[in-house]
Formats: sequence, structure tokens, C-alpha cells
Amino acid sequence: MKVLLPGGTGHVGRVLQRAFAGDGDEVVVVTRRPGAGGAVAGPRVREVGWDGRTVGEWAREVDGCDVVVNLAGRSVSCRYTPANLRQMRDSRVDSARAVGEAVAAATRPPRLWLQMSTATLYAHRFDAPNDEATGLVGGGEPGVPGYWGYSVEIARAWEAAQAEAATPATRKVALRAAMVMGPGRGSVFDVLSWLVRLGLGGPVAGGRQYVSWIHEDDFVRALRFLIGREDLSGPVNLAAPGPLPQRAFMRDLRAAWRVPVGLPATRAMAGVGAYVLRSDTELLLKSRRVVPGRLTEAGFAFAHGEWAPAARDLVRRARGARRA
Repeated sequence: MKVLLPGGTGHVGRVLQRAFAGDGDEVVVVTRRPGAGGAVAGPRVREVGWDGRTVGEWAREVDGCDVVVNLAGRSVSCRYTPANLRQMRDSRVDSARAVGEAVAAATRPPRLWLQMSTATLYAHRFDAPNDEATGLVGGGEPGVPGYWGYSVEIARAWEAAQAEAATPATRKVALRAAMVMGPGRGSVFDVLSWLVRLGLGGPVAGGRQYVSWIHEDDFVRALRFLIGREDLSGPVNLAAPGPLPQRAFMRDLRAAWRVPVGLPATRAMAGVGAYVLRSDTELLLKSRRVVPGRLTEAGFAFAHGEWAPAARDLVRRARGARRA
């Protein structure tokens, strides 16, 4: 295949670059900064430039490609200032619209457009898991900070930009992804592991909030599965079937790293830590209890469905990478 990866220079993008190129596919990374080191080395991977907002010369790569996987969007690991929230929204919506315009204009449009979305769309809740059919969309839950609704609004606008694109010849799937766990430098797993090794990997604000996650291997396998299933379109949750409370999640991660103690943090302490790390407490405190309803119903089998063994596997890989 020929696979196009707009915004494909981050952790998830590099995972997909290696996976598709390893399968023998041609991979084209569409990036704002060609040559800046975002593409993995190899003869099957190349880069083209874009501005992330408009259709340009890069759109020629869309014509005749097989699959577009749009990953573009500003990192959510930032302070939730009005300016940053606006950039988070605009970078996602503008890039999705540009991809949609390029697909619509293609003489030979791709057969599939996989659009990154987020499991943060779902409501903060503890009582039941959120799947695609019965899950509650967030934005107005009682007892949570009002600004948490911005993340939900961004996610809804992100998916709407794909859904509204006039691309009748191209199947569209919105990837409502949980945190993708992989040992790469700068990944979510890398940051959490750093905290654990510092002795700071304890429960936050009691640790009752649920954590949803997916191993990077299963993320890749799920995308391959969706590429082969022409009957699946629309929103699909990419999350392991075993979400668990944050205190249990961090306990298993500490065990994998063989760190016996993790200092707990109050809500106020989490706020200070998030400020120091230039992030936001929503990433720590929102309960994301998300399960893969449609993937499971379609017959997808997770290789890493439970967190404890997945954490051990990721720690083993991280140690191996450091030794190498």
C-alpha cells in the first residue's frame, strides 16, 4: 500500500511509520518541518511539507494513495490557557478539513481515511464503561471543572470536520484513541515511568479515576484490522478492554519497574505538579473508563488486554532500548 501520515512525526506517527514500512508499504509523512528528524530512516519512508491548514503540493500524494491516517494536532500536554485551547482546536479542525478537501479533489481517492480522535470525548464517570453505542459524551458533568468541557468540544469539532467532508468514495473512521502506551522517548509511558522511578508514582487525588490505555502493538494491529474491514466506518474506540483505576494502574507500573513505593498526591499537589510540567490536571483527574465495543464485536482480539502484563512488556522493551 501507499500510506499517507499527516502529522505523523510524534510518538504514534513514528510507531506507524515503522510498522507500515516494515510491512513493505510506501509511507509518506506530511509534516510542517521536513528534515527535522520526525521520519524514521529507511527507503520506504519519505517526507513532504505542509502548513497543516491548507491544500497545497502535498495533496498530490493523496491522489492514488490507499490509506490516509491523519494524526495532526497540537499536543494536549500543555497549560489549558485560552490561546493553547484555541491552538489545540484549530490545529485539529483545520488539518482535518484540509485532508478532507484533498481527498475530495483526488482523481483516485484513497479507499480509507483514518482520522485520529480521542477517548476524552466521553464523560467523566465511574459507574459504567463507555463504548460507542451506550457511552455518554462529556461536556456537562456535575462536580467537575467547567473548563473540562473544552476538551470535549474540541473532540466533537475534530470528528465533525471529518464527518462533514464530501468524500463518498472514501470510507471514514474516527479513531477514539486512549493513551497509546509505548517505550519510545517522550511517550506517555516514558513520562509515567520517569515519575515512577522518581518515587512519585502513587495515587493522585485518591486514584479512583479510571485510566484507559492501549499498547502500541495493539494500536497498530487495530489499524490493520480496520483497513481490512470494509464494513466498519464511523467512530471506533481504540482502548484495551481492561481500563482500571489510577491507583491500580500506577501500582502495576511500579511493580513492573520494581519500585516498591509511590508517593501519593493530593488534588492540590497534582495542580502544582501539572503547573511545573506545563500541563493540566484534567489529564490526571478525569475518569476515562472507555472500552472497545465495536472492535470486540467485530472479532478483534487484543494481544495486550490487561495492564499488568502489558506494563511488564513495555518495561522490558524500555530497558532493552536503553541498553542498546
